[in-house]
Amino acid sequence: MYILEPMTQEDVEEVSGVERLCFTNPWPISAYRRELRNTSQSYYIVLRDDPQADDEDQPAVSIETQPRDSRKSGRFAFWPLGHRSTKRTPPPIIGFAGMWNLLDEAHVTTIGVRPDYQGRGLGELLFLQLIDESIRRKATWLTLEVRVTNYGAQALYRKYDFSIQGRRPRYYSDNNEDAFVMWSESFRDPEYLKRIEKHRRRLHHKLSFVNEPAES
Repeated sequence: MYILEPMTQEDVEEVSGVERLCFTNPWPISAYRRELRNTSQSYYIVLRDDPQADDEDQPAVSIETQPRDSRKSGRFAFWPLGHRSTKRTPPPIIGFAGMWNLLDEAHVTTIGVRPDYQGRGLGELLFLQLIDESIRRKATWLTLEVRVTNYGAQALYRKYDFSIQGRRPRYYSDNNEDAFVMWSESFRDPEYLKRIEKHRRRLHHKLSFVNEPAES
């Protein structure tokens, strides 16, 4: 099962290792530790691959406090507020994401999925959780920067109705590549929320089959 949960200080070194596999200009460990100390304006999560997950791993929160997308489907479990069991070694981190929020705007700071897990929709899963948290924190918009040559990421963001609103020259220090600045539509728009929900259902359906064991 895939388990999505808040990033902790204990996760930082492992997240840093995954990030080095994903990016040529990873954050220093100290940056993550600093971000995790400011939970009122930042939000960071990790994604784990946990084939041993069972009912004892379910989140200790009431039904009323769980996001509407907390559910099980086949071998796929999505628990944004979940906490793994402490009775065994934590399963490996395969992805991570984070954002800042200030007043009515949220801003994606990072999203990464281990290369051997890419192409399964897990980056979208992480991105969708950032959207959900933006809405929960009463943000009106979500913004981000993306490399002008990162066509795959741009396609994902456009799928969720993000549009290019600007360009930052030489934004990326590793190769001086420009970044597009992309903005979501307004989360105050009920029709936009309906489109997000439609994408959510499709993604959860896809992941419920992706994570099924292969037939012998």
